Amino acid sequence: MLRPWVDLTHKLWYNMAGTERILDAVFFRTDQGNEPVREWLLSLAKTERKVIGDDVLKVQYCWPIGKPLVGNLGSGLWEVRSRLGDRIARVIFCVEGSTMVLLHGFIKKTQKTPRHEFDLAMRRMKQLRT
Repeated sequence: MLRPWVDLTHKLWYNMAGTERILDAVFFRTDQGNEPVREWLLSLAKTERKVIGDDVLKVQYCWPIGKPLVGNLGSGLWEVRSRLGDRIARVIFCVEGSTMVLLHGFIKKTQKTPRHEFDLAMRRMKQLRT
């Protein structure tokens, strides 16, 4: 039997069928036409892609949303926080108007988001805005 709050959350999430998405989601595309987040996702197991995809979809419908699903990294960057069994995945994104741009994805191995992961997402956001 599901706990009452789990059942309520399930009902709320799956009753949003007629609700409009607040944000569209797109993959950041390099000048060469590559989509790094899509490529990273395709390197993961199908079950892991599903978890991350569901989490991104929740953000699209429930924006703005905070922790535990979304963390604010500052400087206009946000992260979708996904649990993949014994691993943790992050998808860093920014919001442009009503669009969620997926800038960078990685498996997190430390408590704090590594500086090089943040810097890469920041460079991609700046490239997007130029």
